[in-house]
Amino acid sequence: MTGAVQHRLRERVTRDALVRAVLVAGGVVLLLLVGRLAVTQPVAAAVIAVAVLAVGVTAVQPGLLPLVVLPLLLVVLRVGGGGVDLSISDVALTAAALPALFLARRPFSPGLRHVLWASAIYQFATLATVVNNPYAANAVEWAHTWMLVSGSLLVGWAVGANGHARTGIRLLLATIGVLAVITIAEGVVQFAHGDFQAVYPSFPFSMHKNFAGTVCGLGTVVACARPSWVGLTRRASYLLMALTFVAVLFTQSRQAVLGVVAGVFLLVLRSDGERRRPKLLLLLFGPFVLFVTNLVQDQLQSDNRFNSVLQRLTWFQDSMTVWQSDPWFGVGLRWWYTDRFPFSFQPPNAEIEVLTSAGVVGLAAFVILMVVAVRVAWRLDPVFGSLAVAVLASRLVQGQFDLFWAAVMGSLPFVVLGICLGAKWHTETSAGPGLTPASVHRPQPVSVTAT
Repeated sequence: MTGAVQHRLRERVTRDALVRAVLVAGGVVLLLLVGRLAVTQPVAAAVIAVAVLAVGVTAVQPGLLPLVVLPLLLVVLRVGGGGVDLSISDVALTAAALPALFLARRPFSPGLRHVLWASAIYQFATLATVVNNPYAANAVEWAHTWMLVSGSLLVGWAVGANGHARTGIRLLLATIGVLAVITIAEGVVQFAHGDFQAVYPSFPFSMHKNFAGTVCGLGTVVACARPSWVGLTRRASYLLMALTFVAVLFTQSRQAVLGVVAGVFLLVLRSDGERRRPKLLLLLFGPFVLFVTNLVQDQLQSDNRFNSVLQRLTWFQDSMTVWQSDPWFGVGLRWWYTDRFPFSFQPPNAEIEVLTSAGVVGLAAFVILMVVAVRVAWRLDPVFGSLAVAVLASRLVQGQFDLFWAAVMGSLPFVVLGICLGAKWHTETSAGPGLTPASVHRPQPVSVTAT
């Protein structure tokens, strides 16, 4: 047994040395290229220089670059157009995912492999619509979706498996907290002028109310989960919950409210053995479901045909018209960027969007992907899995009434799932079989050693 372990260790050392050698050789080539372009094309030279720096940092510490870019994953400022509509979040995710793919801790946990395979099945199923409908936005979105799922998982895994799970979740919470403060501050100013409409944060860039509401809602769920390995105090958790949920209310994003209630409901009912969340939370958040229901009923009975509820019903009907053009394989990803149909909207429902874009085949693969992701999170040790389950459930509920495949809102749940899977793997490999997951994060007596 000892010989086999030593053999695996030698193989790992050899593989790591080979990867680093390739990176060094590639870095030398890129540096020569930078020197060649510095005079004629300084912008391209600067971009390549940054890439060289990223490669070097990743070679030294594989989890550092994914950790650093986590706050950027929440930035939806656009850097593309004309069908190739990407955000800073997409660029940051790609920059972190590619190094994580080659230098991520191995072996991947079974749960991570299952979700990656489910993602590959979904990509294979949607490849038919890319082939049948050749246009730029279709191909770009196909790669974009793969990055939102698999890329996000790898980034999260790199953070968690390298021992940065606590810092990673705290960075995400801090960034969401800043967004919540901005939303509330702008809301107070807006309300003070007599305008009680939904708040659309405008600093440091313009944001849609549903984006701000969804992100702050996910922050509420993460703060409520408060896993022991994140190291949040109860007071800090409640403060963050209150701050982020008030921001959700300021945005008046009803789907975000429903997502928060779904996530909190799961956390209260699913004990993780370390956290007992008071059932009083259900009494605090539950009434908001009734409030949203009453608002929806009022809009259904309204004479205003263009309110948000009736408009969504119209969009659903129009989406079915588009779907009938190709029921099995769909009319193409981001079909609303084309002029083939008299409609130009992204369906505000996860399943309907996939159905119109990739047909029945794509929808079946999408369901498989989501079922596998939720099942992996559910079967994970609750100390780590409760957070992932709650975030995924919150996003799926919210996605029934709003856009699903959209930059931050699509990637963040899978980043959190990857962090949880990586944190569990890191705990097992660091603690050994004799210690509990929580004990890794508490000082151990000098006489205790991992076996």
